[in-house]
Amino acid sequence: MVSAPSYDLFTDPLGTALAVAEGGSLLALWHHGSAEEAEAARARAWPDAVCDPQAPPLPALKAQLVEYFAGERRTFDLPLAPRGSAFQQRVWQALQEIPYGATCSYADIARAVGAPGSARAVGGANHDNPIGVVIPCHRVIGAGGALTGYAGGLTRKRLLLELEGALAPSLPFG
Repeated sequence: MVSAPSYDLFTDPLGTALAVAEGGSLLALWHHGSAEEAEAARARAWPDAVCDPQAPPLPALKAQLVEYFAGERRTFDLPLAPRGSAFQQRVWQALQEIPYGATCSYADIARAVGAPGSARAVGGANHDNPIGVVIPCHRVIGAGGALTGYAGGLTRKRLLLELEGALAPSLPFG
């Protein structure tokens, strides 16, 4: 008998998080502006998922995120099972090799996965990364250093890069 995935909704500095796990591995971590948006996304993508905040590795994920946002954790130690094509899997693995506080370009990742010239395809795989923050797609920036594309929005990307020291903190206007 196959069991349904488990999920939890919780808040952190990026907003309302939706985390989905199955078989002890993390399948997804997405951030939304509200609990309603997160629940709607869950219903679309994981309609059979059951709310179970204690399903492994959800408690460990939440604890590690607290440490990360407090500046006490630089890497995550969780079983991951993102679903995607072989190319996406290679890109997501390469993203996990980018050190905390560092950035690289889409072309750098394309070369790392043995597909030079496929920066656009890397951008697509980056966009489709189902486990944001933990698989650090936010560390990929445009070739000229510009903050480009982030499924969670550029404000969240900037916050993550500032937290890691890869960008100078923004000063409020006025």
